Amino acid sequence: MMNNIEIVTAGNKHFSFLKEHDLHITNTILKRKLENNEILIMELNDTSIGWLRFSLFWDEIPFMNMLYVLSDYRRKGYGKMLVNHWENLLIEKGYTRFLTSTLANEDAQHFYRKIGYTDVGGFVLPLEPLEILLIKDIKQSAT
Repeated sequence: MMNNIEIVTAGNKHFSFLKEHDLHITNTILKRKLENNEILIMELNDTSIGWLRFSLFWDEIPFMNMLYVLSDYRRKGYGKMLVNHWENLLIEKGYTRFLTSTLANEDAQHFYRKIGYTDVGGFVLPLEPLEILLIKDIKQSAT
């Protein structure tokens, strides 16, 4: 099943897929993220099944803003594959630390810990659960 997987930098041809499924950002921001090559798309047999959207925290640490795999494809290793691909792309560019966050009431926190991210802090917005910040430091994990 994993043989027909391709991870590519999202382009204009992915706009409608992302617009339909990524409801957390506006079309204006989506277009900017596409122009800045800040979204990776996972395709299975030429069909988009998930994406990873990122930015730079403090303009220097890669921050995974959104990891999403369509429900039919979850718990099959695709999310881990997408994160590993993203990390490897950025390691090649010299980055050694990665950040992400998730709400304390979401299962994603367990996924991130399982793939090597550790809690580094958190904050609470009004009327929201705790937002957990997680970090993965390649330099530390390599020693």
